[in-house]
Amino acid sequence: MKLNRNDKLLLIGDSVTDAGRSHPVGYGNGLGNGYPALVDALLRTGYPELNTLVLNTGIGGDTVRHLKKRWQRDVLDLKPDWLSIMIGINDVWRQFDTPEEIEPFVTLEEYEATLRELLDAVQPGLKGLILMTPYYMSGQEDPMRSRMDRYGAVVKRLAGDYGAELVDTQAAFDRMGHYRIQSSLSNGWDHVHPNTAGHMLIARGLLNALDFEWDNK
Repeated sequence: MKLNRNDKLLLIGDSVTDAGRSHPVGYGNGLGNGYPALVDALLRTGYPELNTLVLNTGIGGDTVRHLKKRWQRDVLDLKPDWLSIMIGINDVWRQFDTPEEIEPFVTLEEYEATLRELLDAVQPGLKGLILMTPYYMSGQEDPMRSRMDRYGAVVKRLAGDYGAELVDTQAAFDRMGHYRIQSSLSNGWDHVHPNTAGHMLIARGLLNALDFEWDNK
């Protein structure tokens, strides 16, 4: 296990991370109904001696632009030991569901440049960083999935550049696609928002990146 005793693990992202959390910062019973709560429960029961504090500052609808605006308040001021970031779904989704928007979309170049800026600001104070790829629960023939893969490739490149732990959430959903329709892991079949099984898939990926031993207790 890569976490040390009393480490603070902060999870930030969009609605997939938010999952109905409490504000201004979700923790304890206010982590929401998604993967942050599952990560917290598994750490509490699998490694109770670590006394890990899991925090959730995800906000529904966020893109990297939103993260940049609240980075000081929702990341830097909280001084996490470990930081997990999963962002990019809305950066891509807005290009398909609201094409009439006046504000320009987050291009691939802006996406990477903004993430680099945020990582440069936070990394000196971190013990560890986890980067999670954005995903779309469909086959690669879907135009939105194809574009999502390009944004996911940026996350993979950044993980290498910054020495971060990488969680390839898209690959995890693709593996499940060998056994069932990927969107059956979605809440409402929108191919984006996970149901409980989908959130557990994400939670398992994050914990595996931390070398969580499933038979520890």
